[in-house]
Amino acid sequence: MEILRIGSTGSNVKLIQSLLNRIGYPAGAVDGIFGTQTQRAVMAFQRDNGLVADGIVGPNTWIYFERFLEGYDTYIIQPGDTFYKIAQKYYTTVNAIVTANPNVDPINLQVGQEIIVPYGIDVVFTNIDYTYEIMERDIRGLQVRYPFLEVGTIGQSLLGKELYYIRIGRGPVEVSYNGAHHGLEWITTPLLMKFIENFSKAYSSGRSIRGYDIRDIWNRSSIYIVPMVNPDGVDIVLNGPQPSNPYYNDYARWNNTGLPLNLVWKANARGVDLNRNYPASWEEAKDQEIEFGVTGPAPTRYGGPSPLSEPETQAMTEFTRGHNFKLVIAYHTQGEVIFWLYQGMTPPGAREYGEVFARSTGYQLADVPYEAAYAGYKDWFIEEFYRPGYTFEVGLGVNPLPIRQFDRVYNDNEEVMLLAPII
Repeated sequence: MEILRIGSTGSNVKLIQSLLNRIGYPAGAVDGIFGTQTQRAVMAFQRDNGLVADGIVGPNTWIYFERFLEGYDTYIIQPGDTFYKIAQKYYTTVNAIVTANPNVDPINLQVGQEIIVPYGIDVVFTNIDYTYEIMERDIRGLQVRYPFLEVGTIGQSLLGKELYYIRIGRGPVEVSYNGAHHGLEWITTPLLMKFIENFSKAYSSGRSIRGYDIRDIWNRSSIYIVPMVNPDGVDIVLNGPQPSNPYYNDYARWNNTGLPLNLVWKANARGVDLNRNYPASWEEAKDQEIEFGVTGPAPTRYGGPSPLSEPETQAMTEFTRGHNFKLVIAYHTQGEVIFWLYQGMTPPGAREYGEVFARSTGYQLADVPYEAAYAGYKDWFIEEFYRPGYTFEVGLGVNPLPIRQFDRVYNDNEEVMLLAPII
């Protein structure tokens, strides 16, 4: 992990600032600037955990932070222990411990037995830049807390990052949601990850969400979520291209916008707009590139040399073909609209479901604009399966949307993700 100290900046600084604030060490604003207040919070944390209180987040301090970031600790049962006593010690609940340890009998604990103890804080942070690294850590943490989750990969990105999927539910009706086809639109990833966490928490405790019976949804449906389709693009936006990236020296030439990459980059690592790379009127999308002045790899609107030329879109089509999805939702930003048509095709139920989604979100059910009419994931899904596919453009403003919009975006869309498998 990156060594952090006074003067450090970036996503990892925001991460530890958010964590420290959450666990009772005031680090100040989550602004990604390691100043004196963040240093004091780090030092207080280090003192309380028997570390050298130097205010530098080095390897030893990261080890301790990682436990909190993944959201759990391992614990060895001592004489006289009960789940209740352990829960009190960790400021958590007995149910959280029971859920994380399905094969442990709480009334027959064995001295020396190792168990998982989830901390009394959520895993998914929603006030920070949400990088691939953070998502991957959160997936590990959620899988340990909620071992009933199915986690796998559908393939790898161009630069070798895993394209994760998470399945919630075990019922026969299948639906799928995905996020971050575009690097600039990374806020859609924590949207999906927070839904996974909230759903899992409610399922494990028998609670409802917005009046919906979560265990009933679990038994009736299987929700497959691919939270980050374009991890290379997301990291280019949030961390900048790294020297190890084989295209590192190409970005300055490909980016002719006059703006920095973090304000314009939608594409994958080699400048292909993944949501223009699907085999659904791909040729028409190529014709549009001439109008847009796109002649090759670019921050946006370059559909690649051929349909499905990219490993990310290949993985998405293979994954989709391997299931029987009733409908799909691709999350993008921004505009608070729902696109549901492709080439005039109206699969059975598409308008009716779309109207339900529009009422739930407050978004407008709209025709697709000309510049986004071809070669997208929902276009391909509609053409291939003749079933409802939707592009949700969440939030309002200029991409990339600021993370302060997260609560609004989440509140707008939580009910839709509960409704989609059961309407």
